[in-house]
Amino acid sequence: MLVENVEFALTDHNGKEVSELSYCGSWMLFFFGFTNCRSVCPRTLGRLSSALDRLGEGANDVRGLYVTVDPARDTPDVLREFLSERYPHFTGLTGSQQAIEAVKANFGVFARRVDESAGNYSMPHTSLTYLIDPRGLYRTHWSSVLEDEEIVDKLRIELSR
Repeated sequence: MLVENVEFALTDHNGKEVSELSYCGSWMLFFFGFTNCRSVCPRTLGRLSSALDRLGEGANDVRGLYVTVDPARDTPDVLREFLSERYPHFTGLTGSQQAIEAVKANFGVFARRVDESAGNYSMPHTSLTYLIDPRGLYRTHWSSVLEDEEIVDKLRIELSR
């Protein structure tokens, strides 16, 4: 199984300390990424957001959680600005490098810094979405290549169980 446990202690994009208990009773839709990502993260967040919009009232039970793999740049303010207008279904989560490493390890997420020119860097990373049920148990995951319709279908199936 990819997800060993869903325990985490991070800071949301409003500066509030949160843990898995903060979202107890809701479905949690986790995606790991970073705000400076040029393609995979915006595309995936767009598809997930579209799927949640199309899910209708069922989306009220789902908390989208965007966990940064780049806590050095992705502060709560940066995450809030990035997510609030474009991806309002998602709450950004950040923390210390140690806290981020712990949650990445729990989900089996790979990410590493790759230096580029002029002091810039990218963060290649695992691009899976994880669905955690209201009891905090792993239900399923899928890759970033799924289209909106496929995501909606997966969510409907899982939320109806």
